[in-house]
Amino acid sequence: MFTRPLRAAALAATTLVTAAAANAQTQVSFALDWKFEGPSAAYFAAIDNGHFADAGLEVTIEAGSGSTNTIPKIATGAFPVGFGDINAMVRFLDQNPGAPITAVMMVYDKPPFAIIGRKSQGVSEPADLQGRILGAPPPDGAWAQFAAFADAAGIDPSAVTVEPVGFPTREPMLAEGKVDAVAGFSFSSFLNLVRLGVPEDDISTILMADHGLQLYGNAILVNTDWAADNGDTLRAFLAAVAAGWKDVVADPEMGAKAVIARNPAADVALEQRRLQLSIDANVATDYVMANGMGGIDEARFAAAIGQLKFTYEFQNDPLPIRTYFDASYLPEGLFALK
Repeated sequence: MFTRPLRAAALAATTLVTAAAANAQTQVSFALDWKFEGPSAAYFAAIDNGHFADAGLEVTIEAGSGSTNTIPKIATGAFPVGFGDINAMVRFLDQNPGAPITAVMMVYDKPPFAIIGRKSQGVSEPADLQGRILGAPPPDGAWAQFAAFADAAGIDPSAVTVEPVGFPTREPMLAEGKVDAVAGFSFSSFLNLVRLGVPEDDISTILMADHGLQLYGNAILVNTDWAADNGDTLRAFLAAVAAGWKDVVADPEMGAKAVIARNPAADVALEQRRLQLSIDANVATDYVMANGMGGIDEARFAAAIGQLKFTYEFQNDPLPIRTYFDASYLPEGLFALK
């Protein structure tokens, strides 16, 4: 049986960013997957442009330390809602049957899981990884999908030398030539390398989704116990998030400035570009622009579950899709980004 530790312990050391809404009546704590960078701009835009306040919500946002680490925060009830990797959530539910967590809104229709290489070190295509050194942080979401990617792309994993690295040392090791490629999120690792002085024309970004990977990426995740008691609040929250995404798609510069207001050490031009990369490659995909934002294609999701078996040995039979993704909080027709 899955147990839930007290919320207070998980929240004690939290640094919060609060929605400036004097008339907000309902407080919602939201756990991000990563630091305050460009791709988190939509949530801050939802604060600054009044979407949360108009919905009667006062939202606090906590930075994260990895897309997989958001999941236990939500499952334990420390946060009612957050942003994390749906594939890691599938594994978590297999290991913790009955855990009160599900996805309710897809954000990264095309996941940013990528291999980022140096052309000068011989890495331009997936097959180039064979015989070379790949730096991979063990908790990284992209690295977690490498076996499925290797199968889809026809790579022999045994021919790749894997060097465990930390998140802070990943791109510096590639910039210094200590590894030939790294696993990471496309928009983050690419721009981190640029910031370290690696010429852009020497960087190869191999997006796993462009080489046969059917997986989805990060989604809005919710504690199902909380959702059952707060359905209208959750619907209002999702609509405000979608409005924030619509705002930053229309004005990425505004979105980057919203990030810098919370992370003054960051560079506004860099974060605007990081945001634009995530919009173009991961959020505003052809599928989303044609069908709306927030939902999934069930046939694709079923194929994704099959690919997860390359990277994870299920302890139990996979659950019905509706257990992993509950679309009942989304509006008919989903959300339009333009």
